[in-house]
Amino acid sequence: MNETENLAGAQGGQFRTTNWSVVLLSAQSQLPGSQPALAELCRLYWYPLYAFVRRRGNSAEDAEDLTQGFFLGLLERKSLRKASPEKGKFRSFLLASLKNYLIDAFHRTNTVKRGGHIEFVGLDLESGEERYLGEAANALNAESAFDARWAMTLLTHVMDRLRSEYALNGKVAMCGTLEPFLDPTNTKELPSYEEVARQLHTSLGGAKTLIHRFRKRHSEILREEVSRTVSEPDAVDEEIHALCEALIASDRQLE
Repeated sequence: MNETENLAGAQGGQFRTTNWSVVLLSAQSQLPGSQPALAELCRLYWYPLYAFVRRRGNSAEDAEDLTQGFFLGLLERKSLRKASPEKGKFRSFLLASLKNYLIDAFHRTNTVKRGGHIEFVGLDLESGEERYLGEAANALNAESAFDARWAMTLLTHVMDRLRSEYALNGKVAMCGTLEPFLDPTNTKELPSYEEVARQLHTSLGGAKTLIHRFRKRHSEILREEVSRTVSEPDAVDEEIHALCEALIASDRQLE
């Protein structure tokens, strides 16, 4: 499938195949469909940006306004046409763009306030503030916290996809039993293979096979989702490593 066909699939609602390089291409070549493709990615990753704005000392109300305004500007203006695929990561592009937006907003007097005509689909900003207030105080700087939150958002989305797949196959209980084997920072005490075999009514060898398949599918989904946020396939491993490092550096302070 070429990039134009990929974007066409995005227009039909199948956004999962749409990656950052396709969004860039569509915006820069003025192909239709770039806005819904970008909106779907932003809908997933808005919270780390909202929390970054809050960490910069903005009130909850101002952070909501700024986050909404940032995404509106990203979707309506031509900033994507200035982005270079060589810059790579969607994560890095969004954070750099947000920093520039905040600098501009500081000097503007016509910031659109809540209750205006702006509405960006899918941003549950109220729950975002509840989540932000519920996070423990930490010593991370704003950039490090952003990376850790991005990693957590990604892993949550990957896990949601995996749970949905198991649920569709009537294996909700199995998924719950196997989830501890996916701890990315290896801080949880894992159940024994014998315990898993007993819970799932299978042999010891069967339990090991189920765990292997579970981890493998999780890894596949993780790579699929990360590949959507980098410009080149070769960058997937680098991005996964960077996000794991961000989680480790956070020392679970954001849970």
